[in-house]
Amino acid sequence: MAFQLSQPTLVIGLGGAGSKLAIDAHKNLDADCLLISHDKHDLKHECSTISVNTGSIVNPSTYLIRGYADKVASEIKSKISNYSSIVLVANLAGKAGSAIAPIVSHICKESGKEMISFAIMPFKFEKDRIFNAGVSLKRLREDSTCIVVDNDALLDCNPDLTQKACYEIANSAILHVINSLKSSSLSEGTNILSTSKAGDVEVSLRESIKMLYEDAPPSSVKRSILYVLGSDVTVGTLNSITNISSKVFGDDTTQVGVSTSSSEKSNVIMLSTIQGETRFDRYDPLGMIPGDHVLDWQNPDCSISCELNLYQLE
Repeated sequence: MAFQLSQPTLVIGLGGAGSKLAIDAHKNLDADCLLISHDKHDLKHECSTISVNTGSIVNPSTYLIRGYADKVASEIKSKISNYSSIVLVANLAGKAGSAIAPIVSHICKESGKEMISFAIMPFKFEKDRIFNAGVSLKRLREDSTCIVVDNDALLDCNPDLTQKACYEIANSAILHVINSLKSSSLSEGTNILSTSKAGDVEVSLRESIKMLYEDAPPSSVKRSILYVLGSDVTVGTLNSITNISSKVFGDDTTQVGVSTSSSEKSNVIMLSTIQGETRFDRYDPLGMIPGDHVLDWQNPDCSISCELNLYQLE
């Protein structure tokens, strides 16, 4: 089975980074846009918005934001009701993204919507965010066709890049793949998006493959699409990079496709369909427990703020 975009389409952006990408993406897809966040600064746009009101709490936790997001679940369900396809963009390194993504994905699945999600994972030095990102990602993978962008793998392969440059490269790759949904289908399951900074196309391919290695072994790749960007990429170069990728995966059952686009800068964006374990499975130590063995799997962990006049006992 493959994910195929159908109209009408709704692009949902969660939190700051997710909202910015959704605003850029919905115009090219000829789709509507919905922004959801607990921070009102993320919602200052003419798109439709849902504010997750956390009251007077200055720095709410991920679990508290999720608890309040659950209160607007009926509003989210109403907003998506008239759409066939949902494109969800969430930065799981941020509180809003990791908190709200499981709520939205579950609603979309229950409503029978065709859904594709783009999940941006944190850097490894963001230690306080890794666990929550892993928990939310597992939910997204269960509920949708999921495309994972690993900022940490991009930085590992390009240690000279600044944090801002990593974001720019990753965001550009995400937008390119989203735009491609108009004319192509994507394999269901988990897909890893890898890319590199602009430069020689063959060098870019090798760096993209190196980035993929950080997240999953090449033996787990079942299908790979190479989006080759540039203004003067020759047929010989296309043949060369196809041969390189085929030799790397080393499996006759692995399909390698090539798509070309004109661009001022040359680089390769690689989208690989994965079967088996990935690096992200280790983000949540309890993730190895099957969902059918967990009592509360349908409801992600959250907390609520309640005022109880309880005396402290010593």
